[in-house]
Amino acid sequence: MEHASPHPLTWGGAGESPRQPRDPGLGEADKEPRAEAAGEACVSIAARSPLAPSLREFRTKITDARHPSRFLPSPCRVLVLLNPRGGTGKALQLFRNRVQPMLQEAGVSFTLRLTERRNHARELVRDEDLSSWDALVVMSGDGLMHEVVNGLMERPDWETAIQKPLCSLPAGSGNALAASVNHYAGNEQVTNEDLLTNCTMLLCRRGISPMNLLSLHTASGSRLFSVLSLGWGFVADVDVESEKYRCLGKIRFTLGTFLRLAALRTYQGTLSYLPAGAPSSKIPPGSPLAHDQPGPMDSLLVPLEQPVPENWTVVPEHEFVLVLALLHSHLGSEMFTAPMARGTGGVIHLFYLRAGVPRSMLLRLFMAMEKGTHMDLNCPNLVYVPAVAFRLEPHDTRGMLTVDGEQLASEAIQGQVHPEGFQLVSGCPELKPSPEPSPLSCSENSASSEFTS
Repeated sequence: MEHASPHPLTWGGAGESPRQPRDPGLGEADKEPRAEAAGEACVSIAARSPLAPSLREFRTKITDARHPSRFLPSPCRVLVLLNPRGGTGKALQLFRNRVQPMLQEAGVSFTLRLTERRNHARELVRDEDLSSWDALVVMSGDGLMHEVVNGLMERPDWETAIQKPLCSLPAGSGNALAASVNHYAGNEQVTNEDLLTNCTMLLCRRGISPMNLLSLHTASGSRLFSVLSLGWGFVADVDVESEKYRCLGKIRFTLGTFLRLAALRTYQGTLSYLPAGAPSSKIPPGSPLAHDQPGPMDSLLVPLEQPVPENWTVVPEHEFVLVLALLHSHLGSEMFTAPMARGTGGVIHLFYLRAGVPRSMLLRLFMAMEKGTHMDLNCPNLVYVPAVAFRLEPHDTRGMLTVDGEQLASEAIQGQVHPEGFQLVSGCPELKPSPEPSPLSCSENSASSEFTS
């Protein structure tokens, strides 16, 4: 989770709607940055960037679009939520120097607000008048997008609020959601400022697409929503333990991987799932999950104290190195974890690594993940399953559990995917549906319906 700045700021861009008030609480010290930004706004992209022709081209395409409902309107007003302490702490500078000129050239007016503490963005969107904005732009890592989505789902009008288009501009350490959207748009895998430029270009194009949303329930009774992933074991340990190296940017994950490899451990638990395409099973009367919290009905889940339905698969092994439930193609800007993913279609890409994998093979898997070739290594311990729901029950509190990079208590948790759960700026009006994930050859000792590489 990126740590927030102690100084909140609301900042309007050129062309901002006059009915969007600036923050009256800003003192004299806040006026200088605004004046500096206004000076930057006068610099045309044509004078210092090759992006202007492309942006003009995009505007023409937007004007001529036959399906304007799949695009943000033109002119467009967006609320930018930025964490100035995310990643290496350069998010605000990157916004001024790279994002702001592109938005102004593309006719996208904005108001910028800096988060000042954990869950500040969650609170802001929970109370915000969303009718003032055509989209919410989140500039940070994946943790801030997690806050925004869960804040929207806590509103009384969550059904309409969650359909407010969102945009991910990478300025954190992992930037997995932005990397995935960049991949879906057909761009080559890039990082840092290049990835930020690509994602800002997608915002300038204004195309939006529906994306999967993962609904999660914990044993302690809480409900939350994920836009990216749930991790347990090795991958979650690396994410949390590398937090102390945040100043290194994305390199923190590489360092964390080597440190955890040196002290490799296994985790005890029970994993169950409902495979994609499995025949439906009628849930007995009185068994469906209680629907006393905001959000869509999770019709595939039963209370955690009950056994999973009969059409679910229960993994026979109980000792794992990691479990990962992923909605998108990337787990980081250079971790092409699920090449088969498109973010749509209502599929959870479930990976788990059984105990007994050598350290050398685990290292090869993570190195190959940069190019998405890790499944080609034919590791007998690595299993991939396309699923629509799952349940994970840790047997102790030893392993860490993360959702979208945010740490949770190690406890039983289950989830169900909801297709088209929210709208995301993608650069294209309609993402092609993801093809049915190809079953991988089953090993003799794998559980029923499991696809093993």
